[in-house]
Amino acid sequence: MQLIRGLHNLASGRARAAQASASQVAAGCVATIGNFDGVHLGHQAILEQLKALSRSAGLPLTVVIFEPQPREYFAGDQAPPRLTRLRDKVALLAALGVDRVLCLPFNAALRSLTANEFIERVLIDGLGVRHLVVGDDFRFGCDRAGDFSLLKAVGHQRGFAVEHTRTFTLDDERVSSTRVRTLLASGNFYQAARMLGRPYAFQGRVVRDRQLGRTIGVPTANIPLPQRPLAMRGVFACATRLPDGEWVAGVANIGWRPTVGAERPMLEVHLLDRELDLYGSSLTVVPCARLRGEIRFDGFDALVNQIRCDLDGARRYFVAASGGAGASESVESPHDAPTAAIEETGIIAATLPQSRFPLASAPLPPEPSNADAHAGPAPTDTRDD
Repeated sequence: MQLIRGLHNLASGRARAAQASASQVAAGCVATIGNFDGVHLGHQAILEQLKALSRSAGLPLTVVIFEPQPREYFAGDQAPPRLTRLRDKVALLAALGVDRVLCLPFNAALRSLTANEFIERVLIDGLGVRHLVVGDDFRFGCDRAGDFSLLKAVGHQRGFAVEHTRTFTLDDERVSSTRVRTLLASGNFYQAARMLGRPYAFQGRVVRDRQLGRTIGVPTANIPLPQRPLAMRGVFACATRLPDGEWVAGVANIGWRPTVGAERPMLEVHLLDRELDLYGSSLTVVPCARLRGEIRFDGFDALVNQIRCDLDGARRYFVAASGGAGASESVESPHDAPTAAIEETGIIAATLPQSRFPLASAPLPPEPSNADAHAGPAPTDTRDD
């Protein structure tokens, strides 16, 4: 798959291609435009719609995305939490058969384009689009002046077809990024995984931190998280994939560590009954069940006592759930995406053995010492599908 960052690179790429094969460039592409945050089943249905058009027309399939996402540009820290980093999004799109991703920087220059300028520069001159698929509520251009009707009208004049996406539902519920965020924040990881087509996961490289966990016999592998709103915060029973491919049970804290303080959000994962040197290793962590929210404790001793309760709660969950009490069915990979392709890109949550690490559909009942009365609020959200 080809990743093109910026319209200027697309233009130069088309110029180079013109020298090699003018007829091929003239053929254009089939395309869609959107955030594709999470690359959930609804997005995957759009890609299937496009793949059918791509095959019948013999044209490459192109996805146009923005970085940052428009809501992030306008709302900053008030924007909805991201479900996928750009690199993960691109990797998933590649695994699902996309031929080309055009990533446009969403900045003052792009947002100032009128709707007609966007159509002319991006869709016609840039992509040579022949068939465009977007939602019938899609808005674009300065002040969101462009809409589906304008695209249809210009397409009729300039020779490209426009059709709307088909709503994808699961259990009579519309699949959307907004709904996935709500499920994750509420601890329903099973339904979130069904909507995503894979378990939700964090991935990153382990760094050295203050090593406070070692002082209490609970060493953690610490992974820095992006400085942006988090899709979830709190403490979770989790499964961690080690560099050798083994999945191990553990407990993860995700957030700002309010008791000891932090300069940025962090994922801290403790492996149950294992102690390994993981500094510099890349790990994939799948939250399986929510144990509690983030709490600011009165002192370090109170935090240590709660950590012991968290470890016991995670052990009980995996023993009970994997034995059948509360266990869920496994979630299949999206559209049978080849495991090899997923492995190569690091998007490996789909390989989670859910018979051993089931995904909970609700937070675990709190123990008396594990109350969430002082936990921070769940992430807020607005529609951004």
